[in-house]
Amino acid sequence: MNQPRLPVVIGVGQYLNRVDRGSEPVEPVELMVEAARLAGADCEAPAALGGLEAISVVPVISWRYFDPGLLVAERLGSDPKETSYGAFGGNTPQLMLNELARAIDAGQLDLALMTGAEAWITRIGLKRKHATKPEWTVQPDDLEPTHWLGGHFEMAHPIEMAQQIFTAPQCYPLFEQAIRHQAGHSPDQHVDLIAQLWATFSSVAATNPYAWDRTAYTAEQIKTPTEGNRMIAYPYTKHMVANSNVEMGAAVLVASAARAAELGVPKDKWVFLRSGTDGKDVQYMSNRADFHSSPAMRIAGRRVLELAGTTADELAHVDLYSCFPSAVELAAAEIGFGLDRPLTVYGGLCFAGGPWNNPVTHAVATMTQKLREDPGTMGLVTANGGVIGKHAFGVYSTQPPPAGFSYDQPQDEIDTHPTREVTDEHVGAVSIETYTVMYERDGSRARAHAACLTPEGVRAWAVSEDDDLMRALEADDMCGRPARIGPDRSLLLD
Repeated sequence: MNQPRLPVVIGVGQYLNRVDRGSEPVEPVELMVEAARLAGADCEAPAALGGLEAISVVPVISWRYFDPGLLVAERLGSDPKETSYGAFGGNTPQLMLNELARAIDAGQLDLALMTGAEAWITRIGLKRKHATKPEWTVQPDDLEPTHWLGGHFEMAHPIEMAQQIFTAPQCYPLFEQAIRHQAGHSPDQHVDLIAQLWATFSSVAATNPYAWDRTAYTAEQIKTPTEGNRMIAYPYTKHMVANSNVEMGAAVLVASAARAAELGVPKDKWVFLRSGTDGKDVQYMSNRADFHSSPAMRIAGRRVLELAGTTADELAHVDLYSCFPSAVELAAAEIGFGLDRPLTVYGGLCFAGGPWNNPVTHAVATMTQKLREDPGTMGLVTANGGVIGKHAFGVYSTQPPPAGFSYDQPQDEIDTHPTREVTDEHVGAVSIETYTVMYERDGSRARAHAACLTPEGVRAWAVSEDDDLMRALEADDMCGRPARIGPDRSLLLD
């Protein structure tokens, strides 16, 4: 190997703790440690875990840690010179791997672990049943990791917060409706399309031994509201929403080629990170130019393929971040994939599991195994954080990149794209840009949220709890329709 600094994934591990089937609950750090030990066994190098120089941990939602990498190191018996923690976001795992690859390429590191886990069923179960917290490890609040990755990125604009539209199930359907309208689909046609798309994801999860839900759902089962598949936010049923109600961890060991050889990792375990990119769309969805495009996905997503020396058509394996169908549709369109090709190796966040910020660690682990089984091919992993706001991409292969690892952050180019002003003061005529209808747990309609455009092209938000209006929004394509916003921010159809 004449490129000793090449970053290479040498071991991966995934661990499911089936507390839903009687397994003993454990805290997230313990799930990380189990996954790390599996990664250590996978690389067939007993000395790997003891020689870690860095541990990066994906931010945990189900428990408050301040430096979980330190806890992982203690349990593994390693003494890394640095630990990293990061900002919330589904993009963080690939962002962390890009950063580790850059450090290895620059000669700053030779062996690192990235890991993450969630124990949400236990945490939320105790809160709901007993109003208590689990007795898990408490770290002093002045403890800090060596590095903090990701910066500060508020998900919701103050106007969005005031309008009470800031959760992912409220926001992603807005993109879905805009995508539908842009494609010229009727509501029924589009529901059929995304249900079929999601059925293909479910079929992959059914073959993944590390998927949380291995049921192969049909398109009809996915789109039809039932007691176990209630409507969440039109047009999304529960099966179309990321499933965070899981207990699972994953880990990825990454090393320089020189260290991998020194450790004696078999060459058929090596999967190179050929290229990586990161980029952000405009911070708030209220300021996006529209709801059917993503300049960051397009520019950074295509750039990572260019750096890897491949194209969308040439890629053998793809895993698109899949919290909701709209995230997949946008990524596919912007990068250049048709929806008729396989777009996941993991099985998607709705079926294989959506452990908050950590699904992409599982996706990378699964992609690594897939590429080992299909040597010489390339695979793309995409990661999305916020409301289609933060993005990270990585191309992997068993074939080393001839020119070495390549990285780019084309933010300057992304930032040249137009944005839009937002107001909370407009009363009067608007056109409906996009919308969704939120549902109660009993299946009744709760509230409609609509993004509207004033005659001057400024975005304004409107709401309605009128059942007839909400039914009308679901029955027809209301995007582009004239309407009015009342003094109380209510949506009124002309």
